[in-house]
Amino acid sequence: MKKHFLALHDFSKAELDAMFALTAELKQKQKNGVEHHLLKGKALAMIFEKSSTRTRISFEVGMFQLGGHPLFISNRDSQMGRGEPIKDTARVMARYCDGVMIRTFGQEIVEEFAQYSDVPVINGLTDLFHPCQIMADLFTVIEHKGGYQGLKYAWIGDGNNMANTWIEAAAIFGFDLTLACPEGYDPDAKVLEWARANGTSRIEVVRDPKVAAAGADVLNTDVWASMGQEQEQKTREKAFAGYQLDQQLLNLANPDAVVLHCLPAHRGEEISDEVIEGPNSVVWDEAENRLHIQKAIMATLMK
Repeated sequence: MKKHFLALHDFSKAELDAMFALTAELKQKQKNGVEHHLLKGKALAMIFEKSSTRTRISFEVGMFQLGGHPLFISNRDSQMGRGEPIKDTARVMARYCDGVMIRTFGQEIVEEFAQYSDVPVINGLTDLFHPCQIMADLFTVIEHKGGYQGLKYAWIGDGNNMANTWIEAAAIFGFDLTLACPEGYDPDAKVLEWARANGTSRIEVVRDPKVAAAGADVLNTDVWASMGQEQEQKTREKAFAGYQLDQQLLNLANPDAVVLHCLPAHRGEEISDEVIEGPNSVVWDEAENRLHIQKAIMATLMK
């Protein structure tokens, strides 16, 4: 069975570094107008149980640029959305396509799908992990900082799938990470336990965002209420008061710190308009790099 991309811990540091190298190569080729049809004649099924802007466009355009064919499948367009067992859908799709990308709710869904799929399965997002986004984030850091090591990373906000994946990244790549989360909104305890058992980096969860931001080289945040949590919006706004990544917080970081946000951004909530539009923001490079990193992931798995 081919290797799947369900979480960062599925791969070694060396394998992920090789994906970064391929990303740089493919990005340069695209910028220079050089054809790179590494997946010519191949098809990628893209299953969206959660809607998206960046995930759909970046995978669809990326597969096209690699010479392959993307197939968009919403919950309304598949029998899986009508209750067909995941394992049945997985086995059938593997007969038609050369790879599958899934953006869904439970991590167990992509894991079961991968268990029964004979073609590579890519996690486009689950409630537990968002590995493609963190790879894009780290590639953006590499571009702006010359590498990802020796830097201090800060996460401000919800201990969600992004925070969980940053924790995995810290353990795998060996950098220090401080996460500032309100009480009751901590990252997944099992992910933290795994990271501390399998890495040597310092990973701390604190309550004060100023502690996390102080001396940071990379600051990252995300919406306070993720998709599916809209009914908690008002409750979360109260819990996250004081956790906005604003200029006052940014001033505590290193002067040349970079600011990341996976988007969509709720300006005036988790991040201020001043910061996301400011000189430290690399958010638009980060968004673009979803395209390039995912091309490298697809090429690595499906070539």
